Amino acid sequence: MMSTSKAGRADAELGEPMTVSEDFAGLTGQFRGELQAHCYRMLGSAEEAEDLVQETYLRAWRSYDKFEGRASVRTWLYRIATNVCLTAIERRGRRPLPSGLGGPSQDPEVPLAAGPEVPWLQPFPGAVLAAEGADPAAVAASRAGIRLAFVAALQYLSARQRAMLILRDVLGWPAAEVADLLGTTTTAVNSGLRRARAQLAEAVPAEDDIAEPAERDRRALLDKFAAAIENADASALAGLLQADVALEMPPVLTWFTGQEPVTRFIATHFLTEPGGLRLVPVMANGDPAFAVYGRQPGGAYQAHAILVPTVTPAGIARIIAFQDLSLFGVFRLAQELPATGSGPAAAQD
Repeated sequence: MMSTSKAGRADAELGEPMTVSEDFAGLTGQFRGELQAHCYRMLGSAEEAEDLVQETYLRAWRSYDKFEGRASVRTWLYRIATNVCLTAIERRGRRPLPSGLGGPSQDPEVPLAAGPEVPWLQPFPGAVLAAEGADPAAVAASRAGIRLAFVAALQYLSARQRAMLILRDVLGWPAAEVADLLGTTTTAVNSGLRRARAQLAEAVPAEDDIAEPAERDRRALLDKFAAAIENADASALAGLLQADVALEMPPVLTWFTGQEPVTRFIATHFLTEPGGLRLVPVMANGDPAFAVYGRQPGGAYQAHAILVPTVTPAGIARIIAFQDLSLFGVFRLAQELPATGSGPAAAQD
């Protein structure tokens, strides 16, 4: 049983640091990163995922005296986290990208429509999955199921379908355990999983369409991409884009497809002068991405967007520029870079 002091500490308010016993911390702390990835898949928000993991640990702490070890600590925590997420989804609904709300434009001069009221899908910081002490197999599973296109497609499933598909196909849980968690039958889980897989197949591109180039080729292409933007070289940029490339910029509802319209839009609005933008490499959803900073009149660079490109052997297939400045905090990035020098952008703990 918990001691009085332990029970008292469990009454800490959500969001405040919890002081836990070395026993509890030692058993549960190593799973924080993968639990955050799990909550992110369910909700599509890195910020909410962090809050829900905090709630998961608070609930686990309060029920720690009842944990009898019949399941592993990891399974126990996933059970709590999944139930926390199911409740959250009932309150919040799904998080789309602009491409999930309407058709694209091929006119780069069309007036842009804003959607500030939309709860947009967010990217997920790669550093979370690299937490020290994380189980390598769990981290591999997390990365395999964290791709942005996959998480975007999950948003079209019901909360219970998301849970079924993630627990079965990403984490490899037996159907019986999923049924026990969701309070249903194995038959219902298998039936719901078939429907979820069918819906997901309609939303996620076929494997042939998202084939990845060799790592060296991908890095070379991304280096050229960053150089083209920093040098304001629209011609070089165009040469790196697929013919049917798409550009999305949440919270802007308007999005574009086509090499020429996308290049013209980026050139007109962002490639106004060499050195006007600075790109800092980061990892988002398990893939290389960039934090984009814009030069200000005084010379310093201010946070602008988290840029997530999709790279294929044929070139860049999609660019998503998340223009939510709060994401720089989620990614532990500075809001401002100096006018000169190449100091690190990441905020160090």
